[in-house]
Amino acid sequence: MKKTAGSNIEFWQWDSAFALSKLNSSLVGLTGIQVATKRKQYGPNTIKNNATASTLLLFISQFKSPITILLIAAALLSAGLGDAADTLIILAIVLISSLLGFWQEKGAANAVSQLLKLVQLKCDVLRDGKTCEISLEDVVPGEIILLSAGDIIPGDSLVLSSKELFVDEAAFTGETFPVEKKCGVLPNQTPLAKRYNTLFMGAHVISGKATALVIKTGRQTEFGKLAAGLQTKAAETDFERGIRKFGYLLMEFTLLLVIVIFGLNVWLHKPVLDSFMFSLALAVGLTPQLLPAIISVNLAAGARKMAKKNVIVKRLSAIEDFGSMNILCSDKTGTITAGKVTLKDTLDCAGKHSKKVLQYAWLNASLQQGFHNPIDEAICKAYQQPDNAPTLQAEIPYDFIRKRLTIQVMQDAQSTAITKGALNVVLAICSQMESNDGLVNISAENKASILQQYQQFSEAGYRTLGLAYKPMSNNDLVTRDDEKDMIFLGFITLFDPLKPGITDTIAQLFQLGVKLKVITGDNALIAKSLALQIGLINPKILTGSEIQKMSNTALFHVAPLTDIFAEVEPNQKERIINLLKKAGNVVGFMGDGINDAPALHAADVGISVNTAVDVAKEAAAIVLLDRTLQVLIDGIVEGRKTFANTMKYIFMATSANFGNMFSMAGASLFLPFLPLLPKQVLLTNLLTDFPEMAIATDKVDDSQVQTPQRWDMRFIRRFMVAFGLLSSVFDYLTFGVLLFVFHANQQVFQTGWFTESVISAILIVLVVRTRLSFFRSLPGKYLLTATIVVLLVVLMIPVTPLMTWFNFTRLPISFYGWMLLIVLSYIISAEVIKQWFYRRWLRVLAKKNSF
Repeated sequence: MKKTAGSNIEFWQWDSAFALSKLNSSLVGLTGIQVATKRKQYGPNTIKNNATASTLLLFISQFKSPITILLIAAALLSAGLGDAADTLIILAIVLISSLLGFWQEKGAANAVSQLLKLVQLKCDVLRDGKTCEISLEDVVPGEIILLSAGDIIPGDSLVLSSKELFVDEAAFTGETFPVEKKCGVLPNQTPLAKRYNTLFMGAHVISGKATALVIKTGRQTEFGKLAAGLQTKAAETDFERGIRKFGYLLMEFTLLLVIVIFGLNVWLHKPVLDSFMFSLALAVGLTPQLLPAIISVNLAAGARKMAKKNVIVKRLSAIEDFGSMNILCSDKTGTITAGKVTLKDTLDCAGKHSKKVLQYAWLNASLQQGFHNPIDEAICKAYQQPDNAPTLQAEIPYDFIRKRLTIQVMQDAQSTAITKGALNVVLAICSQMESNDGLVNISAENKASILQQYQQFSEAGYRTLGLAYKPMSNNDLVTRDDEKDMIFLGFITLFDPLKPGITDTIAQLFQLGVKLKVITGDNALIAKSLALQIGLINPKILTGSEIQKMSNTALFHVAPLTDIFAEVEPNQKERIINLLKKAGNVVGFMGDGINDAPALHAADVGISVNTAVDVAKEAAAIVLLDRTLQVLIDGIVEGRKTFANTMKYIFMATSANFGNMFSMAGASLFLPFLPLLPKQVLLTNLLTDFPEMAIATDKVDDSQVQTPQRWDMRFIRRFMVAFGLLSSVFDYLTFGVLLFVFHANQQVFQTGWFTESVISAILIVLVVRTRLSFFRSLPGKYLLTATIVVLLVVLMIPVTPLMTWFNFTRLPISFYGWMLLIVLSYIISAEVIKQWFYRRWLRVLAKKNSF
């Protein structure tokens, strides 16, 4: 069908002559000048976003946290009240912490970009009539590409000529097996799955050869559209959700505190403006200003440690989700198994080893001229090739409709057709079988015996093929019509061995509280055998056909209880992941194929490998340089350590700040002056937060890495109130000493309480950072060093010029003795309360779990 240049048509409606004309190309390919022109017009053949735009978005995204927004709002209010010092300090903290997060994430992205350069793909094209190999990124519309088995399609293309061409395009059509492609012209409304004349970028050739014309490249391709969907905002992960909820919790406390304190001060007839400024100072004081920076430092430290263990972190928050992960979904091939097909045995119809079956299987596998898949390679490797190899006469290539391969060989002056393929398919074209009594007709009883053996092999975990043959006339070549009335010869059994030590590795995962769920395309019997081999007792197996019939509500209840998802189609993976997440799990997914990209994007932790296709690495949050579950275990442990250290800061900062604010709120009701000036409040928070910048290097108790770590707002709220109120008890003791022993004026009171408050806050960190006794879990050396430095700074401020700027004064020497007594009493009390608090919390959890 001839098309004109002005027609509004899709390219699968074009014939080859029109297509070549439309793209200013020819059958000998483009010229160098044409390539240069088209590259300027269409740009590189890549699906990546503009670097400047993505960098800008990455920077802006650093300011989306509710905590950061709260800090900015507080700074703006301070500015409106004329407090320039507070405004500048708060904004500086927000900017520094945001730049730190941006720098770390940008650095991780650049590391992955360098990794992608190491695995650049190439293709063969015609240029000026000559074949040359170029990078996929250099392909432009109008290229004539030459394809053969194993090649990646570099752009959406139109088939010009083909020979037995089969292409795997499961990512685009959902078909689990390759489809045949050939040249032709199709109607306008032809659905994507039926465009047999079209090749899609990112698909790959299974068998055959072809010449094709590239029509679309980069983001204009179907692959590019899919990738663009993946570059939309990813679903909120568990850690990001926790940060958001924590921000809302702080906002609730802050709003309540501001309203109550402002109202009480006004009710006590204190100046309205002063009351509002003090309420604002309390609001700022309650907020852990360095939380964004602490999180970034923790994540950056975790990313560096993980990089040493062959794990590249693309999205830093994924480290925390790694620690929270309680379900890991993975394919079996290459992860649980070695990813290497091995011949188990060749058996006759009675299930006994047969050299004849091995010989005939080798003839079929070695002489076929199409794509040599891993099964053929395993068969060839297991057979000793004779000196005089038979001659190939003819071949009917494998296709995914017939599901078999037939060759015709001349051996000992006798022509024979040999067919290998799916057992049910091969058995269906046989009318006879070889037995101990010679050739016999296949009866219903014989057929049942063969199928029973097939089931036994499958249950044992072996992939089983059927083998048949048929004597042919020496003068005739085999055709598809001859694939009937054949003689069933026997079975070929193959297996993919488990990786060494994988059973122990999976046991470690279980011990860490992570359930492994295998998602595979293999049949249910093989999947069940695999489950038993890796130590699963009475595994629950769900097939793709069963999933297809289930509603989301039904699958929501069944999926968390399922161990193996077998015979799964590519488009079902994302559905499984989303429903597991909806059921309250933190889900990791490990994949490396194009069709894994949507599931990688949907998971809390998308995990890929450096040998994966580019779109899988693009969708993943974590890229492994070594495809083993042991690497994942290291990452999980590191993630939990990072999460634990982040939580330490949150527990300590919120409880200390809440205690200080509660103390100031109470003191403001009976003092004729403010307990602390706004800038003194901010200095208090900065100095108490400083040692916790080293929390990323702190030691983590073993108990905190044994189970998945999750955000728990109830726990945070109770911890904040319990230890905050404990802090206030000793604050009020300090108030009593200052007022009734030293009869302190405003400056002495503010200086004394500032000194006691900061020293007690930084020392109490060493106690509450662990659930264990302080002496059983000593802090890391950097945290201890930072604590000592701040302690010295606090003691020096009242005797340096800084005291004037912050409105401080010198303290009586005797006050330090009283302060030492108060701080020691506080530390001992905190140790006692800590043991009581955790025992009580464990009882609460036990009671909750009993329902």
